[in-house]
Amino acid sequence: MSIDPTTLFAILGMATATYLTRIAGFVLVSHVRMGKRIETALQAVPPAVLMSVIAPTAFATGYAEAGATVITAAAAFRLPLLAVIAVGVGSLLVLRVVIG
Repeated sequence: MSIDPTTLFAILGMATATYLTRIAGFVLVSHVRMGKRIETALQAVPPAVLMSVIAPTAFATGYAEAGATVITAAAAFRLPLLAVIAVGVGSLLVLRVVIG
């Protein structure tokens, strides 16, 4: 089995672009002094992104998904992010078994 050179260069180029994009954030942030308000705003980004990914699927597919979304949103007010993800996955599993 051989690899086409064009495909290899495309894969290496995409890997390089991905690496540089990810490392650029760390490099740029290390040179910028952030205030308390910016840090607080950035801490709200992961839950917001998670909900923006989940919400369209949750409200367009069925009752189990909608219920799990409500449970997950309620858990997000009291639990850390990893625990919220676990609660969301667990509640979806249970609701899919119970509701169907």
